[in-house]
Amino acid sequence: MPGAAVSPGPLSPLSPLSPLSPGPAASPGLAAGLLCVPGLVFFPGLFVLARRGLAAIAGCPQSRATVLAARLVSSVQAIMASTAGLIISSSCQGNVIDDRHWLAWAYPSFAVPYFVYDVYAMYLCHLCRAQVKGHGPGAPAPPRAAAAFLRQELLMVLHHLAMVLVCFPVATLWRQGKGDFFLGCLLMAELSTPFVCLGKVLILLRRQHTLLHRLNALLLLVTFLSCRVLLFPYLYWRYGRHRGLALPRVPGALPPAVNAAAAALAAPQLYWFGLICRGTWRLFRPPRGDNLGTQPRGDNLGNLGTQPRGDNLGTQPRGDNLGNLGTQPRPPRGDNLGTLGTQPRGDNLGTQPRPP
Repeated sequence: MPGAAVSPGPLSPLSPLSPLSPGPAASPGLAAGLLCVPGLVFFPGLFVLARRGLAAIAGCPQSRATVLAARLVSSVQAIMASTAGLIISSSCQGNVIDDRHWLAWAYPSFAVPYFVYDVYAMYLCHLCRAQVKGHGPGAPAPPRAAAAFLRQELLMVLHHLAMVLVCFPVATLWRQGKGDFFLGCLLMAELSTPFVCLGKVLILLRRQHTLLHRLNALLLLVTFLSCRVLLFPYLYWRYGRHRGLALPRVPGALPPAVNAAAAALAAPQLYWFGLICRGTWRLFRPPRGDNLGTQPRGDNLGNLGTQPRGDNLGTQPRGDNLGNLGTQPRPPRGDNLGTLGTQPRGDNLGTQPRPP
């Protein structure tokens, strides 16, 4: 049945008679190398086409088109990897160790050039952000730009190097055809990447205060937690279920190298998840400086509808009597206090003018 998982049985995974063998005359390393060629063409080619299309059709500036094209390629690769992982893991449910699927060795070989390309794409995006922020009229000197890029993106660069130099050989050679189910689950970790890319695109387009940005932040939080943070306890649980072991006993039943590799993969996920939680909290918390029930600077605490700065509680404009509402203006100089309709200056209260 096309696309179904295959249990190799007594055959060796690399035997020429195995249904998943690259071929009677081809070694696994050669087959993996041949499958890298389409990836070397696809991911950089998609980036170039997307950048030119955004600049020509949408009229984007070159810097913005570069960043948008890089996010687009990352999202495409993430969707492809998640789809392949879902197919592999769902097809290998019977025996999580021995069940096999052809995508488990084909997709890693196709996708490994992406991580090499993505380091260069991140460097281009770094240069574009530096120019947009006004750090100089042109591109910085290459040594200084590369040093600043490594300081800013060191963890991501190390992650990509580990994927190429460690994870790819393990997935294609060291496994010897075992554990396709677990590889499929690891590929599904890319499910959170499109939400990361969409969030950065919305910020680039100054849409970080929209409802879409908040909804995307929640989806990123949920997918990253489920597909990256909780992924490793789930893999340990599934292995323990296969071996008939309780979850606390699984690490002791595995080789130390496997536990060390799992810890090395999980550590950056926990760090990034902390950053995502902090960013989500900042997005949903009340604006900084607004205390509950307080008024603007200069008003008295606890009053609603207070007067402008400098007025006393409930007082009227300068010159009025305290506690009076709607008082009259100050009487002219020389009048007796408390009289209404006073006479001109010098007249006595209630007297008539001097007869001639």
